[in-house]
Amino acid sequence: MKQTIPLLQTKNIGKTYLVGEVPLVALHSVNLDFYEGELTVMLGASGSGKSTLLNILGGLDTASTGEVFFHGKTLALETDDGLTQYRRNHVGFVFQFYNLIPSLTAEENVRLVTDLSNKSMTPLEALTLVQLHERKNHFPAQLSGGEQQRVAIARAIAKRPELLLCDEPTGALDFKTGRIVLEAITGINKELGTTTIVITHNESIAQIADRIILVKDGTIVSDTKNKNKKSVSEVSW
Repeated sequence: MKQTIPLLQTKNIGKTYLVGEVPLVALHSVNLDFYEGELTVMLGASGSGKSTLLNILGGLDTASTGEVFFHGKTLALETDDGLTQYRRNHVGFVFQFYNLIPSLTAEENVRLVTDLSNKSMTPLEALTLVQLHERKNHFPAQLSGGEQQRVAIARAIAKRPELLLCDEPTGALDFKTGRIVLEAITGINKELGTTTIVITHNESIAQIADRIILVKDGTIVSDTKNKNKKSVSEVSW
């Protein structure tokens, strides 16, 4: 699966926050390569630095030290407008909470993204990929938590991003619903070839990954290829 040149690469990434006058180091010299089509799970407890790293990879935050490269081009030197274009054109985000607009239908929530890009699929095509096309006219309040999350996934992938970043996508869901959401994520990864990074504290979810990265105290503890990859239906927690 690996190609010579990574889609996304970090070199000596560090992140330090000031809490009052006290520096808090969130990431220490992170070096990672992510390749096209990979499904990576980053595991770590709350406060381990995995969300900080995901935000830097997605251009929502910037590193204090080091560089991030996308297709070999550094993001660290980009202007704010450049980072906005990076997020808009290349990255899809899925968060633990769905961030849907209550007054818009499922289709209209997805259209918010498709109207921003000329390479987007239609809202109905995106909803079909997550098996929600029949619910296109429903408002968020009329959808279950899992359905709302799948609308959020449809919205994230509708612009055909090269990179899909998922921050605890099953964290607010029960097991049965979480499994449906994971099926949607793995389906997108397989059907569209979207490079996908999922962060979670749930070790069982790592079984669906091509690759597993363990983060602890802002440091990459291990980075291993998953030799026993399982389908979502085989995983329980």
